[in-house]
Amino acid sequence: MSAPPNRAAVRAAVTAWCDALPETAAFEPGRTPVPVSGKIVGTAERLAMVEAALDGWLTTGRFNEAFEQRLAAWFGLARALTVNSGSSANLVAVSSLFSPRLGCAAMRPGDEVITVAAGFPTTVNPILQNGAIPVFVDIRPDTYDIDVARLEAARSPRTRAIVLAHTLGNPFDLAAVSDFCARHGLWLVEDCCDALGSRYRVADEAPAWQARMPDARDPSLWRPADDAPRERHVGAFGHFATVSFYPAHHITMGEGGAVLSCEPDLAAIAESIRDWGRDCWCAPGCDNTCGRRFDWQLGELPRGYDHKYTYSHLGYNLKISDMQAACALAQMDRLEEFVAARRRNFEYLSERFADCQDVLALPRATAGSAPSWFGFPLTLRPEAGVDRVDMLRWLDQHRIASRLLFAGNLTRQPYMTGRDYRVAGSLEVTDRIMSDTFWIGVWPGLDEAMLEYAANRIRLFLGRDFD
Repeated sequence: MSAPPNRAAVRAAVTAWCDALPETAAFEPGRTPVPVSGKIVGTAERLAMVEAALDGWLTTGRFNEAFEQRLAAWFGLARALTVNSGSSANLVAVSSLFSPRLGCAAMRPGDEVITVAAGFPTTVNPILQNGAIPVFVDIRPDTYDIDVARLEAARSPRTRAIVLAHTLGNPFDLAAVSDFCARHGLWLVEDCCDALGSRYRVADEAPAWQARMPDARDPSLWRPADDAPRERHVGAFGHFATVSFYPAHHITMGEGGAVLSCEPDLAAIAESIRDWGRDCWCAPGCDNTCGRRFDWQLGELPRGYDHKYTYSHLGYNLKISDMQAACALAQMDRLEEFVAARRRNFEYLSERFADCQDVLALPRATAGSAPSWFGFPLTLRPEAGVDRVDMLRWLDQHRIASRLLFAGNLTRQPYMTGRDYRVAGSLEVTDRIMSDTFWIGVWPGLDEAMLEYAANRIRLFLGRDFD
């Protein structure tokens, strides 16, 4: 039998290899790509992943446990559960609202969920997959988030929840949305996949609410939050928060995501759905945590049926590997640094485009918010007299990456044909961003020379600068 690896020697070898990696070449305008997003992975992350590999524990293990605890503490929430993507996080969060454990508060097929069409499909897809009906509301042209003035008109007797993303890291109006949910007894799911590190402050004169788990004695889904900080990370306002750790996002583990909740009972439902739908809560490789493994009687199963093979939810296997968790755990040490860089890059671009507002609509942070920006959105005004496709081809020609605002208008996407949804009012602004909006990167891997080059090429196309 071979001896176990000398971990100190392995760590030294990995560190030496990392130290020998070539430095990033100097930026060459027009030759070096200016990516819209990317990852920054250093020696600490590589060492952590090697450490996890040496453990030989390939599913979730000690690194995942440490990461979940640290992430939950960072958000100030009761529990974090890692999953294999941000999309899966949305699926688990929304599906949890249909759990029979919620009793009369549980959602059912045919219920309506208020959301927006200007976003990423997998924010909305779990609504459809659970048989609920998305109700699409228009957005504001300056913040790219939901127009809260339209919420009341979107509500019907069938409305049971609101599911919204913080677009490109810009928080939606959490004071208005959480107040609306509290007044009407609605569930709230915050998709924070593009917004890790964004913060929101409820004004002193506005009511502050905290999502809560309903019970038979008090079916309310909300309680006053006077004892909670009025300024919180986005994700700490609703019943569930979801996060993505894809390489484009604020921290990464490769593929991966997380579901977070303010209430342990909601988290327990989410954990069941993540872990095959099982009723058992034993960690992988563990047995009889409850001490009653062969004493349960649930459903129509015979008494004593093995609790490890009793299923209380329609579930999946959406766990991650411990190597992924090790990478993300190391990335947490750099999260504040990454957020600061994104804000700094956003401010730089804001200054460079300040004199272009007659032809470009610039983004504006939601009042009371401190965004952790995912990208810098720009909307061409009619006065610009240019076509977006021509602009994007120009940027591509100069090796500057760009992206559209995801699906644009989901109701116009091919896969939505024949789906059951409702539109509340018009989607005029949504259609406008579908036709005229794009965004460029602000991620920490972009230096000032790259940002200046990207801004200069856009200004040159608009006739504001000259070579």
